[in-house]
Amino acid sequence: QVKLVESGGGLVQPGGSLRLSCAASGSIFGFNAMGWYRQAPGKQRDLVAQITSLGSTDYADSVEGRFTISRDIGANSVTLQMNSLKPEDTAVYFCKGVYSRGRTYWGQGTQVTVSS
Repeated sequence: QVKLVESGGGLVQPGGSLRLSCAASGSIFGFNAMGWYRQAPGKQRDLVAQITSLGSTDYADSVEGRFTISRDIGANSVTLQMNSLKPEDTAVYFCKGVYSRGRTYWGQGTQVTVSS
C-alpha cells in the first residue's frame, strides 16, 4: 500500500503562484510515474502534469509554460509549481502515483481557488 499526502493548496489572486507537494510513503518500490490531476465542480478529473521514473514530463495544453512538475527522489515527493494562475485553474487537485504490478494510488486532494 502507498499513501499519498498532498499539501500547498489555498486561495490566490489571478496571476499569483502556488506550490503543491505530494509525499509518498509505504510500499513505494517500482515507481513508474506520478502526476497531478484536477477536478472542477461538475467536470471530469483531468491530467494536469506528470513525471515518469526517467524524468520525462507531460503537461496539459492549458497549463504548458505556467506549471512545472518536479520530483525529489530522496524525499519520495513530487512538486507542482503553478505560476500565472487563472480563475479557470480553480479545482481540487489530486496526486496520483503509479507503481509496478499495476498499482495505482490517489491522494485525498487539495483545493486550489483562484479568485480576486
